[in-house]
Amino acid sequence: MSSPQPILTLRGISKGFGGTRALVDAHMDLRPATVTALIGENGAGKSTLVKILTGIYQPDTGVIQLEGIPTRITSPAHARKLGISVIHQESVIFDDVSVAENIFVSAPPRRYGLIDWPRMRKCAATILEKLESTINPATTVRELSVAQKHLVQIARALSHDSRIVIMDEPTAALSHHETQDLLRIVRQLRDDGRAVLFISHKFDEIFAVADSYCVFRDGCAVATGLTARTSTEQLITQMVGRSVDQVYPTRAHLIGPEVLRVEKLSRNTEFADIDLTVNQGEILGIYGLVGAGRSEVMQALFGLTAPDTGRFMLDGTQVTIRTAKEAIRLRIAYVPEDRQRQGAILPLPIQDNIALASLHALSRSGFTSTSRARATAQHWIERLQIRTAGAGQPPGGALGWQSTEGGARQMAPDSPPSFDPR
Repeated sequence: MSSPQPILTLRGISKGFGGTRALVDAHMDLRPATVTALIGENGAGKSTLVKILTGIYQPDTGVIQLEGIPTRITSPAHARKLGISVIHQESVIFDDVSVAENIFVSAPPRRYGLIDWPRMRKCAATILEKLESTINPATTVRELSVAQKHLVQIARALSHDSRIVIMDEPTAALSHHETQDLLRIVRQLRDDGRAVLFISHKFDEIFAVADSYCVFRDGCAVATGLTARTSTEQLITQMVGRSVDQVYPTRAHLIGPEVLRVEKLSRNTEFADIDLTVNQGEILGIYGLVGAGRSEVMQALFGLTAPDTGRFMLDGTQVTIRTAKEAIRLRIAYVPEDRQRQGAILPLPIQDNIALASLHALSRSGFTSTSRARATAQHWIERLQIRTAGAGQPPGGALGWQSTEGGARQMAPDSPPSFDPR
């Protein structure tokens, strides 16, 4: 059986920010009743492409065709009008209003010019029922789990009768059970005839749900095909541009003396009796489902919250960590789970965000040296290969959207050369 004709076609799409080329002659097809996986490393251009498809950015060159007709997507509102919706990794949602209001936030049903509240709740209930959800449309969104908030965003896309649904890392903060439920909904969207663009770093999810794939590398589309005819090893090779014999190869390294010891760490209702040790040269993984207390333990280690009991030992000496400032002084760095709200101060320039943890080292007579802050930022932008419009630009860009590509927000803060975390 032949594949359906593309509903959306991209050809020769390029986008630059200053001297940085985020997309270079990129191409992609999205077809009805098909889940297409967009695959690539951080900085490959995936986020920039999504912003072009949703009207936030305009391409420098190239053509977008919707059902064969050249189309210029001028704004997010225009994208919705064209039937394009996006479900973000970080929920774009309003916590203090109801589920129904969130679903119809951009176009509530009206009667005689006023919002028709009974009809809104009834329509919301119908959409949620179609998604096999038991969420009450009158529930305040703040009471929902992360997975349920994603479901509300999907319901919002259905309220617009979207033909194209973009899912940008939707399972990043979900448990295994919640992920399986979301993948079920993705299949349901496909079976309803919608074109789904599914962005994920998790290959098990890609092979579980995607019909086709498109691999981006350095802003270019380097490979496309059917997922049934490829393998994880082939996709990784296409992502990184070289043969990878092992996804996680064993590296010879020496484990040094103990650096950190945590004993009987507890915080009421969050975690209890946590014991752990970390040695020099060692990576310790902490795993658990959403809500298990992983992030809360890390916040206590960094002085963001105060534990009820427990003690910290650094290099065999007991220390007290009551604030983030004390943690930084002890050369402890923290990269938060919620990079949108905790990982950066979006209105400030990138160079200021990078320098925040080391203002004392970059200051003279109480004033921060702008030239040293800029040099520090440039050092880490080059070392971590951060794609950005420039060190003087805000990481949030216009309207709070990030101007750094991919995972740059979580890579840059807390580690300039003047702050040497142990």
